[in-house]
Amino acid sequence: MASAFDPEKARVPPALQLPKPPVTKASHADPSSRFIFKIALCQLSVTADKERNIAHARKAIEDAAGKGAQLVVLPEIWNSPYSNDSFPVYAEDIDAGGDASPSTAMLSEAAHRLQITIIGGSIPERCGDRLYNTCCVFGKDGKLRAKHRKIHLFDIDIPGKITFVESKTLTAGENPTIVDTDVGRIGIGICYDIRFQELAMVYAARGAHLLCYPGAFNMTTGPLHWELLQRARAADNQLYVATCSPARDTGAGYTAWGHSTLVGPFGEVLATTEHEETIIIAEIDYSLIELRRQFIPDKLANYVEWVHAVQAQRVIIIVRGAKKNFDQTTAIAQKEMHEYQHQENKLGVQ
Repeated sequence: MASAFDPEKARVPPALQLPKPPVTKASHADPSSRFIFKIALCQLSVTADKERNIAHARKAIEDAAGKGAQLVVLPEIWNSPYSNDSFPVYAEDIDAGGDASPSTAMLSEAAHRLQITIIGGSIPERCGDRLYNTCCVFGKDGKLRAKHRKIHLFDIDIPGKITFVESKTLTAGENPTIVDTDVGRIGIGICYDIRFQELAMVYAARGAHLLCYPGAFNMTTGPLHWELLQRARAADNQLYVATCSPARDTGAGYTAWGHSTLVGPFGEVLATTEHEETIIIAEIDYSLIELRRQFIPDKLANYVEWVHAVQAQRVIIIVRGAKKNFDQTTAIAQKEMHEYQHQENKLGVQ
């Protein structure tokens, strides 16, 4: 599995102009010429029994594929209780694969057997002496196409409501993750990553059709921000946004909000659910991205595309610079920023 995976290629592909969707205005009325597919959001119950969690996820994936889903999304931390005590115990060596990572071995086998693409939620990953909150993407061939390590860790303290500090056990990832699949170009984030619009802008600038965020918002921020942030990221970038939460377990140490959702490129909620365990099946039609973008005048659209490309490079520099020694990125940042400031001056951008 590890030999087929090129992390640099998956996380940082060449910058692209916003792509032409797979249909034109003329063909929008002809369903036979449009690329429409079904997505499944598997809102799973999670227990302390890891073997049960893996078998349960496999069954959900099979059920979703049986209903016609070509893309299946799992929740954040679906193989383990969501706690700092559990992360080290349930962590797997994803790069080693096989018996060292039974969760991803199952995902790989299921994707290949069912001929579907799987956004594998996230699991605790062990790499050397570090732990990560990691999402794996598997293609129809069962190969690992991308691996996203949660960039923005969930360190929060709302007095009288909730306190959780992921950084006690987990290490932050360093790279945005965008991946080409059989169902389009997908940008990946995990839970708290959705709060950072710059990350979504990176993905939009690099031609993503869909943003997927496995996430486990809580009972405090969930009612306030979960749907709001999904709709904002979709409307900001005129893309599809899909989220997948664990089902709510009020007896667990951490109680998830649930409400897995698919949002369309105009910020409209296309499918959602409550907090119980369920599988949402919904359709995605990428021609709607083009349709929504027709509302923006061509000159403004071109300007927005250019600004997105500039901001994408800035954010990647900032993300990497925040995680590594600043001296290692200073020269790159100065060169990049000099060029972009020159372009801004030419266009009169303030």
